[in-house]
Amino acid sequence: MSSKDTLTRDPFPADAPAVVTCGLPYANGDLHIGHLRTYVGGDVYARALESLGQETAFVCGSDMHGTPVAVNAEKEGTSPEEFALAWHEQYEETFPRFDVDFDNYGHTHDATNTETTQEFVRTLEENGHVYEKEIKVAYDPEAEQSLPDRYVEGTCPYCGELARGDECDEGCGRHLEPGEIEDPRSTVTGNPAEYRDQTHKFFRVSEFEEYLSGFLDRLEGTSNARNQPRGWLEDGLRDWCITRDMDWGIDYPDIDGEDPTDLVLYVWVDAPIEYVSSTKQYTERVGADEYDWQRAWQEDGEIVHVIGRDIIQHHTVFWPAMLHGVDYSEPRAVMASGFMTLDGDGFSTSRNRAVWAREYLEEGFHPDLLRYYLATNGGFQQDVDFSWEKFRDRVNNELVGTVGNFLYRSLLFAHRNFEGTPEAEVSDEVEARIEEAIAEFEAGVNDYSVRAIGDATVELARFGNEYIQHEEPWNLVGEDDEAAAQVIRDCVQIARAVAVLFEPVAPGTSEELWSQLGEDGSVHDVTTDAALAAPPRDFGAPEELYEKIEDERVEELNEKLESRVAAAATDDADETKTDEAEADAESTMSDIEPVADDRISFDEFQDLDLRVGEILAAEPIEDSDKLVKLTVDIGVEKRQIVAGIKQLHDVDDLPETKVVVVANLEKAELFGHESNGMLLAAGEDADLLTTHGDSPIGTKIR
Repeated sequence: MSSKDTLTRDPFPADAPAVVTCGLPYANGDLHIGHLRTYVGGDVYARALESLGQETAFVCGSDMHGTPVAVNAEKEGTSPEEFALAWHEQYEETFPRFDVDFDNYGHTHDATNTETTQEFVRTLEENGHVYEKEIKVAYDPEAEQSLPDRYVEGTCPYCGELARGDECDEGCGRHLEPGEIEDPRSTVTGNPAEYRDQTHKFFRVSEFEEYLSGFLDRLEGTSNARNQPRGWLEDGLRDWCITRDMDWGIDYPDIDGEDPTDLVLYVWVDAPIEYVSSTKQYTERVGADEYDWQRAWQEDGEIVHVIGRDIIQHHTVFWPAMLHGVDYSEPRAVMASGFMTLDGDGFSTSRNRAVWAREYLEEGFHPDLLRYYLATNGGFQQDVDFSWEKFRDRVNNELVGTVGNFLYRSLLFAHRNFEGTPEAEVSDEVEARIEEAIAEFEAGVNDYSVRAIGDATVELARFGNEYIQHEEPWNLVGEDDEAAAQVIRDCVQIARAVAVLFEPVAPGTSEELWSQLGEDGSVHDVTTDAALAAPPRDFGAPEELYEKIEDERVEELNEKLESRVAAAATDDADETKTDEAEADAESTMSDIEPVADDRISFDEFQDLDLRVGEILAAEPIEDSDKLVKLTVDIGVEKRQIVAGIKQLHDVDDLPETKVVVVANLEKAELFGHESNGMLLAAGEDADLLTTHGDSPIGTKIR
């Protein structure tokens, strides 16, 4: 094991350079606000690190390869490269409009990533981590071609759901190797496919089980990224096919002068390597004295990946194994976001059921409003629902009513009565409260919580509102000018702190506030200690930073969305469409199961004894990837219940959770443990059922 894999991590800011990355957007379609969640989250986190004085590179790039690009390019009658580059250029234009400020944004097909990827694979070969193996590969006899990944679909061998290519994205979400799909069909012709023998290259992931177990013990970030991979390790890792039989991709490299194979590398080999390549390009542009990519990736870098939860396996199993195999630095943290829904339902690009990124901007909304909603609406790993009503409420109540209200009333009073910052020292109370906000901000960074980073500022502004309301400086002017000056001096200092601490979440309006305070330079260049530095003496009349969203505006936006979805549904009725282009797990939802035809009688339903319970303790069952042993209080007694929710919930967060229990279910033995009851949960994500109100423990559900 390399010494770089056993480092004791100091809290941020650390001495070593940091790299923050976001999962690469797939160059295959337009961006909607659901996609933006991880990119805004990554940008907030990178900016917050820099606010602490942490040397940071924020990098990303477009994922150009893979079968969905090839399939859709063929449909449009263009080359995969032209097709993907067009989307890449649109992403390059869109991200800055939301102030997602990558230090470098490349793509996987450029010369840097091609060279770096082939270097990685050569090193893996030299270190004995790659071998050849003959496997079964789907083949379409009518089209006379092999069927890699999204060219084939069929039944998942693990859960029985529809699976496409290399992933069961409609069911259990597992990565699938070539040849695993049952009842394969060609997406090229729609005909049944057959399996044929073909030689491919495999990466010996199974050899890294011990390393990966230790890596997960060290890994920081969100609990879903730390916990979910343990189930895959418990099942035993299988070696990973890293080549595909197709033309579009990075060619497998020439090894020791041998003739190169006709195969290309699997997209999930070159995609994460783009993180390294993009950091290289940043160093090439600014110089190693300003940022050294080699120290970051080959010595002691602090690497943080910000991703969607559908790609946890790739970033916590395959990618760290690759890095370890070439003796690069391992990730310090993985932050995996929850999914995002639209008004309680899934985003659907085929049905035009989405709030598109360009649409949001065309409606005239400031990017900071959406950034705030995405960053602070629940924990990062939690699922988040967007609706125009919820968006309006968060903007009006928090940005307008709390932050904007405090800033405008304080600075306007300061300008009118003191022409700027009064001649007084900051009070001990306010200085201590700003120091507390800085500590909360720093804790948010080290807890990998973009929500806490934003909340630290909003709570400071809320304190400012309460402070000015309690002290009533408007009643002090003319009677006790010194006391009035003290209050307003404190408020201006709080405003300065808001500008500094809110910059990661709301960079545009924070810069406007910085300018209104008469500050020199840019708020983007200061660190958190600037929150306590003295503001300029003179500044002009302020302008309101945030505008209220009216109810009529929300009604108008909802009508536009509904009419667009209706138009798409009409188009669907006129012409059958396929959904192969939708390679976005964040925007897909499983079909809802139909209601069963067989009915039960009321008496049969009455036989179920459903009770409100509370989880008192939770303990993962050793050697099981799914089961958790729970102690549940159902009022009349405490029960031991075994539930298959380990991979779907943070076990440490389960105690004190209200649940609904089937209390009169026959006892069962699962994995050697008695289970006396059953929890009720909804869907594949095991959303635990509970009560809306505060029903007492043991209450019977009727």
